[in-house]
Amino acid sequence: MEWQNRNILIIGMARSGISSAKLCSRLGAKVKIQDMKKREELIPLMEEEINLLESMGIELILGEDPEPIIESQDLIVLSPGVPTDLEFLQKAKQMNIPVWSEIELGYVLCPCPIIAITGTNGKTTTTTLVGEIMKAYHPDTYVVGNIGTPFTDKVEQMKQQDFVVAEISSFQLETIHTFKPKVSAILNITPDHLNRHKTFENYVSAKERIFENQDSDDFCVLNEEDDICRKMKGKMCAQIIPFSRKKELDEGVFVKDDEIYVKWNKINTGICKISDLQILGDHNVENALAATAITICMGVPVEIIRNILIGFKGVEHRIEYVDTIDGVQYYNDSKATNVDAAIIGIKAMKRPIVLIGGGMDKGADFTEWIDVFPNKVKYLILIGETSDKIIQTAHEKGFFNIKKASSINEAVILAKEIAVSGDCVLLSPACASWDMFKSYEERGEMFKQAVYALKG
Repeated sequence: MEWQNRNILIIGMARSGISSAKLCSRLGAKVKIQDMKKREELIPLMEEEINLLESMGIELILGEDPEPIIESQDLIVLSPGVPTDLEFLQKAKQMNIPVWSEIELGYVLCPCPIIAITGTNGKTTTTTLVGEIMKAYHPDTYVVGNIGTPFTDKVEQMKQQDFVVAEISSFQLETIHTFKPKVSAILNITPDHLNRHKTFENYVSAKERIFENQDSDDFCVLNEEDDICRKMKGKMCAQIIPFSRKKELDEGVFVKDDEIYVKWNKINTGICKISDLQILGDHNVENALAATAITICMGVPVEIIRNILIGFKGVEHRIEYVDTIDGVQYYNDSKATNVDAAIIGIKAMKRPIVLIGGGMDKGADFTEWIDVFPNKVKYLILIGETSDKIIQTAHEKGFFNIKKASSINEAVILAKEIAVSGDCVLLSPACASWDMFKSYEERGEMFKQAVYALKG
């Protein structure tokens, strides 16, 4: 694509939008960036960024609908937080103006092979683990995407011999066009983001886009134990590499005699014992299996995979041990932004749990979450806009040990009052963070600071 003097409109002034705007400007395009927040709302948060964008000649359209300028644009780049069904985007589609995700923009400019990882749960852990393995194999590996670093922030540094490991969300996949990873991976699919996608079928369709442009020279890693993933097999052209925690496979990556085992493409060997892993829980065994399958596809030697798996300690905000105070262990699982992720967090705990949950309502049903409380959760402390909805469901299921808190600090103080030596306090919200926090990372950091404050 020719970039010089092209009119490009970036929608959304979050990290990926700002990164896209800067990139397109450096490529010689005439760039506008739009956000529905007004300048006075954004200045306290990002004054430096705004000044830098304007110094680059990028025009800011703030607090205004972009529809009047749509017809003059050659390309629209959409931030993942922006819904695709907005009226001005429908108008752009009717006018055949391409609407790309930031991931598509990065892909078009990327010179090297891409590993793309999606799924409802485990994306960040698996992406981080694959990144560590690939960096041990080839130091110039870039870990980007939904994990926090925009693809467009790094693409100009990439060379043909390098590798990209990208965590990809359903929001980012909605507006891809030619995006074609060398290896795609779908870890699992359970209902999430239904407030955005409207139906579970739409959500699944968005996830399936990760392999739609792959061919027989590419690979797709799939969870053999996930019913939705198995149904995808007939829809793809890529070579399928399955993984399974529960059964031995004729070909793929699986658990055999308490060991991660590979049987694929002339490789027939154990990698490491499950007991050698430092990351807790069955879900992390599945993440390790997926990471092994992905990196085997990329030709990484078994020895490198083994060494990284054994040494990997997990990611921040995902069942992250914080401290032990008066015999009570504190864990930060702020990244559990949906019911299934939060269930995983509960199941990973070996002690009675004082659970901190709640947050932004994404249209989830909390019944299955509360169904795992018996013999695990002794008390529930709720924050955020879903509190009353969760209380109603909990009462219907016969669970009444509940208190509400107005802040994460108050929740931690209440938890300390309730927990006794031998218990654990677990922040595992089952909800998004955006009703009270900028991100799940901020929520997790504030939880940790509140825990540290208990010690004075």
